[in-house]
Amino acid sequence: MMIMIHSGKGAAAWIKGYLTPLLLFLLIFELAGCGDRAGLPAEAKRNELSLTIEPCLIALAPLNGGALIDKEIADWQQRSREQEDRSSALERLGWAFVEKARESYDAGLYRLAEQSALCMESKGPGSAEALLLRGHALHSMHRFQEAETVARDLVKQRGIPFDLGLLGDVLMDEGKFDEAVAAYQKMVDMRPDLQSYSRAAHTRWLSGDLNGAIALMRLASNSASRSESDSSAWVYARLALYELQAGNLREADAACTAALEFRKDYAPALLARGRILLAQDKAIEAIEPLKKAAELDRLPEYQWTLADALRVAAKEEESRIVETELAQKGAVEDPRTYALFLATRGEQAEKALALATDEIKKRGDIFSHDALAWTLLNAGRREEANAEITKALVIGTKDARIFFHAGVIAAKLGRRDEAKRRLDQAKAIQQMLLPGEREILTHYLAAL
Repeated sequence: MMIMIHSGKGAAAWIKGYLTPLLLFLLIFELAGCGDRAGLPAEAKRNELSLTIEPCLIALAPLNGGALIDKEIADWQQRSREQEDRSSALERLGWAFVEKARESYDAGLYRLAEQSALCMESKGPGSAEALLLRGHALHSMHRFQEAETVARDLVKQRGIPFDLGLLGDVLMDEGKFDEAVAAYQKMVDMRPDLQSYSRAAHTRWLSGDLNGAIALMRLASNSASRSESDSSAWVYARLALYELQAGNLREADAACTAALEFRKDYAPALLARGRILLAQDKAIEAIEPLKKAAELDRLPEYQWTLADALRVAAKEEESRIVETELAQKGAVEDPRTYALFLATRGEQAEKALALATDEIKKRGDIFSHDALAWTLLNAGRREEANAEITKALVIGTKDARIFFHAGVIAAKLGRRDEAKRRLDQAKAIQQMLLPGEREILTHYLAAL
């Protein structure tokens, strides 16, 4: 089955409260470069398996928690200690850490997945399974250059669909659109399924083909299964946003419901539901799903959306409380989105610009160029802002926020016709903007 996926040219991992004091000690110990055997705890010295490699010690340190996934992790840790050939158990352990990271929205757990992979490699160099696990962990921690090296080695060594998917994901985040599309196309050709269709849909959307993106994401949803509950939930949550952009509100809400059936209290689906309600000017109704989403995942995108909903619903004090938390953690949790938030509010211009400048060094996709453009404008550097927004528009993505930013930048430069064209493009899909952004959009359109 031949499907062309492209019709045109497109966390910091912090250790949180799940980790035991022993694990924290081991992490600090390793990062300090103090990995001398003589400094390890006596119990570790006596371990009959002689786990002298620091990644193994970190991966096998016990975690706190009584959830089902915690018991699974403990089981795989025990098997990793006892089995003569520990590669399989370590691999399952690493993916269990990934699952816990997804369930808990704790990016610090990807660090443990990475250590599991490194432990595997110390026992069996050249393992493709270890490379896939490590590459996924590195990508999830936004260590894109390292992830690309691992992914390319993996594709060269094995090159199955999962390997190509990882490579494409990393390349996409780095802004290497055409290379990413090529990797995804190979993936689709080899195995047309949920994983490949969903990636193909994303490239269609990035290239400005919304209808093609919806069609492919529906194909992906038809392949959804309980065995891939997390991926299935993500597919439906993403489909909800595509349907929202197309103005299909009923279909968008149905997609949210489907996502939540695959994974109860799935933060991206709750966020999408809140945005659907905001698009209908139902701020009060939007608060409940947005609050739940922000409780589950403390990323700036969730808090910003909730704060805007609370403000529109005349809950100013609650909105300020959410924004205070956003200010405390936003620069760490997601510097790019926090930079956009600051620039949209016209606040802390230099800090926002510094965050966006640092981010584009790591992740050179169109959204990083957009963030840099918006923060440059906030800092009064209009011509530089225009140069960056041009890069954000280069592959033809029909993104309301990018159009909105491009229009404001053009207006600031006195380019009235261009400003009106871009702002009209944003208005046509303004349901994808937050209420505060829509207010600014309306202001600029009225002034033209």
